[in-house]
Amino acid sequence: QVQLLGSGGGSVQDGGSLTLSCSASGYSYSGYCMGWFRQVQGKEREGVAAIGSDGGTRYADSVKGRFGISRDNQKNTLYLVMNNLTTEDTAMYYCAAEPLPRCGPAWYSVEFTYWAQGTQVTVSS
Repeated sequence: QVQLLGSGGGSVQDGGSLTLSCSASGYSYSGYCMGWFRQVQGKEREGVAAIGSDGGTRYADSVKGRFGISRDNQKNTLYLVMNNLTTEDTAMYYCAAEPLPRCGPAWYSVEFTYWAQGTQVTVSS
């Protein structure tokens, strides 16, 4: 049974940093495209970043240069390092997994199969 467990959310000041983690179990982690998404209540879900099993990364324009996605295939863990956070980054963040070896350019539009519970990130000015 595939399980994803997200953690690391919290409250920070504008300009601060947070690191989110997502531990995975129940499947061959290395054969999946892993992604981070976020959603503000009342708005559509937004793809933030993704990383394939080949290490290839994708980022939303809004987070390029500020966020870094990585994965540790030995620990079956996905990370999202978020720097220079702004109030616009406030959202519920979700990690997700899809059985694809790479994350294509339209990864954010893929209906990922497996999802973790959300972890809240709140940035205050």
